[in-house]
Amino acid sequence: MGEPALSLHGRSGIEPPVTTRFAPSPTGLLHLGHAFSAFLAWRRARDAGGRFLLRLEDIDVTRCRPEYAAAILEDLAWLGLDWDGPVRVQTEHLPDYAAVLDALNRRGMLYPCFCTRADIAREIAAATDAPHAPDGGSVYPGTCRALPPAERAARIAAGEPHALRLNLEKALAAAGRALCYEEDGTGSVPCRPERFGDAVLARKDIRASYHLCVTHDDAQGGVTLVTRGEDLRAATDLHVLLQALMDWPTPCYAHHRLLSDARGRRLAKRASAPPIRLLRQQGWSPEAVRDLATVSDYC
Repeated sequence: MGEPALSLHGRSGIEPPVTTRFAPSPTGLLHLGHAFSAFLAWRRARDAGGRFLLRLEDIDVTRCRPEYAAAILEDLAWLGLDWDGPVRVQTEHLPDYAAVLDALNRRGMLYPCFCTRADIAREIAAATDAPHAPDGGSVYPGTCRALPPAERAARIAAGEPHALRLNLEKALAAAGRALCYEEDGTGSVPCRPERFGDAVLARKDIRASYHLCVTHDDAQGGVTLVTRGEDLRAATDLHVLLQALMDWPTPCYAHHRLLSDARGRRLAKRASAPPIRLLRQQGWSPEAVRDLATVSDYC
């Protein structure tokens, strides 16, 4: 795999205490689905005498709002959930992510991508058998992967906006082994990060991305158990690859069911999820909301 870069935790063989985390994005109010996920992670930590960390994933600078961040903290406290240590706010740690990008770039794992969404859509439309990523999106066709170094440098020097993509072929070769992770209660799960293609690790508008930040922050915080929704299960494959590249520990994962309303719709910010703030205004108690979030689907 080559010399490890920016290893945040050693591998002493000593079993660490259970550390979980809850990591919402402040793009809206905390809703019942969030409360379910937060309570599961909090309870796993507290039952084991471990740590529960809170992180605000606010790198979506166009949608995240400080008033939502403040409301999330207030609602979690109202629910009776406490956390250990200060809240980690991702936009306060952009130099950390830049250091990871620099380490990967020095090893030839990244390349600049100048494509717009329209460019990518045209390339995919021209292909007759374009594959799809696990999240339903199309896999990047690799348009900028083979650009000559001189052209890359000239376009960057001219100030042309560009993302940074992971060269998946080089990354898999550097990992040098079959990748897997432990799913809580299930056992070892093999990974297939190739399904994502050359994923974006640094967006055009901010030198960070969800995949980059979440893996870095879990390692930085010593997270040993990631409790999150079933909708993020596929992304774990790519996260395990990044952990292997950076010599970061791979935590155990527990992907939980997603809450739905009485009509079977997933509880989400844009759909039918009742905000915790609304339930508070309607006179619900913290105990009743926690019971509602954990014992049955919302109805």
